[in-house]
Amino acid sequence: MPEEESILQRGLEAFAELGYDHASARELARRLGVSHNFINDRYGSKAAFWRAVVDRALGAQLARMPEVDPGVDDAERLRRIIAGFYRSAADAPLVGRIFVEELARDSERLDHLYERYIAPTLRTLTPSIERLVAAGRMAPVPMDVLFFAVIPPVSGMLEVPLARRLGRSEPASPQQLLATAEMLAELVVNGLLAPRGTTAKTP
Repeated sequence: MPEEESILQRGLEAFAELGYDHASARELARRLGVSHNFINDRYGSKAAFWRAVVDRALGAQLARMPEVDPGVDDAERLRRIIAGFYRSAADAPLVGRIFVEELARDSERLDHLYERYIAPTLRTLTPSIERLVAAGRMAPVPMDVLFFAVIPPVSGMLEVPLARRLGRSEPASPQQLLATAEMLAELVVNGLLAPRGTTAKTP
């Protein structure tokens, strides 16, 4: 692994384990195997280093997500996008832990995640959601409610110790993780859609 990639990977591991606030410059330098001034000299600040770590990790994660055929039914498109998100969380759990932690903090880091990753993803979902609502197949749910209906189940791909206590075998095979992602997506999408033959109503 090239030096830069190795540094960013170790930074990802540190932020995922410690959280941003507890990952001091001194502790980061120790874990990276570099001098105390390295982060400021190379990246300008701890915040800039965090952005570099996240952009490298999330960029690679998004690149692995398969393209969804625009010709498929909107409900199926929604399911595939959500399943892809859950699969990517299983493939890169460190990224998922950072992501989930930062959602609870009002910070410039959340601004960065929202502007570069969350908002663009929501824009890809919005046309399908609007068509489902217009067709009476989905209730007109506020975006914040929709987002938090989709995001919490990602813990099923991240919280391995709890999943193990609930009966998941360990280590889970790639096929098992794929099946879990698909089941989670199916449950979420089925909960969002109106039952077949009925018209969704606003709560």
